[in-house]
Amino acid sequence: MIPIAITGMGVVSPIGVGREAFFDALADPDAAAEASFTMESSVLKDPAAEGAEIAEVRGFEAKDYLGSKGLRNFDRLTRFMIVAGKKALEDAGVKRDGEFIEHEPARVGISSATAYGSLDAITELLRVAELEAPRYINPGRFPNTVINAAAGYVSIWEDLRAPNTTVVDGNCGALDAILNAETHLRNDRGDAFLVGGGEILSDPLFVALAKLGAVGPGPDRDERVDGGFRLGEGAAYFCVERSEVAAARGARIHAEIIGYGTAFEPPAAQAALVHGSSLAVERAIQGAIADANIVPGEIDVVASSVGGLLELDQAEMDGIDAVLGPDVPVARPKDIHGETFGAAGAMAIAQSLAWMQGAPIAPLHRGTAPAQVDTVLIITVGFYGNVTAALLRAVSEEP
Repeated sequence: MIPIAITGMGVVSPIGVGREAFFDALADPDAAAEASFTMESSVLKDPAAEGAEIAEVRGFEAKDYLGSKGLRNFDRLTRFMIVAGKKALEDAGVKRDGEFIEHEPARVGISSATAYGSLDAITELLRVAELEAPRYINPGRFPNTVINAAAGYVSIWEDLRAPNTTVVDGNCGALDAILNAETHLRNDRGDAFLVGGGEILSDPLFVALAKLGAVGPGPDRDERVDGGFRLGEGAAYFCVERSEVAAARGARIHAEIIGYGTAFEPPAAQAALVHGSSLAVERAIQGAIADANIVPGEIDVVASSVGGLLELDQAEMDGIDAVLGPDVPVARPKDIHGETFGAAGAMAIAQSLAWMQGAPIAPLHRGTAPAQVDTVLIITVGFYGNVTAALLRAVSEEP
């Protein structure tokens, strides 16, 4: 891939909205993690979720960032994504006060990701149809049931007219969206793209995962299959541009994405609901390193996908050890924001940028944090044998 510059960041997370609030919270990672997981949910209402450990974006009001008009039929995911996208474009200096000041609308696009983002909207309409009658379904809310609707609304709200794509492939979505955006940039289909994704908490998602033993209420945590993970929610977008374009307009570059790798290894039995492959992890890491034309020793820290499902976590660590050795520091970003599926890679990128700015690298799964972070390997591990890795490199402030 060609190196692409991250010139803007927008985030809606349990620890803050916007880059500055997010970075400030990560100055104390322990306090950030505690704040994410210690309060009761205002979103989950199902009795099965009582006492659950979740990372929720609490007290969020889209109108505080977007005004009060035009939001009535937007679901929670759409509101998250629009706010994150708006802040990323503003942070990049592409837009100000709703107007483009760099690039043209036809040259700015979006490559987004989500895994289950529309599940709450689908459930809402199904309940209306079953408990009342189909004629009572609100046509204004029906578009929310389409998986790419949220990214479409971001494009409409921000007037983005270059290609608009939603990647839906589980936990690897946000990192795979990078390749999509890079392809468009490399082929001159736009000058800037929003890259990232979002995910929200919902009762149907929680109940389904609890029945699978992957997640559950706090008191039953020790009884979960393979330990289980803690759910989270949020959205993060990054404005990315070709590095030479960003430099030519004098943009501040937070970091460059310099490498991408992906791999898949199927389970031995098709009935497997969760499958981790250390070989897929190895191949994805090797692909990202080769793509970036660096050596393994240049990687300062790994932003891992470790989250609590022991089969996946062990496969990831085995793959990391096989390529990078046992001494590379490995961090656990999901201890801060929970499992956010399609948005996981985007949330890990956000934390990696904070580390490059001096935030403590924590929580650590193993190893000792380096004094300075210049190169971060980000890994996302899917439930079905799919793995994606991406490499971020800090950019010197010297001209």
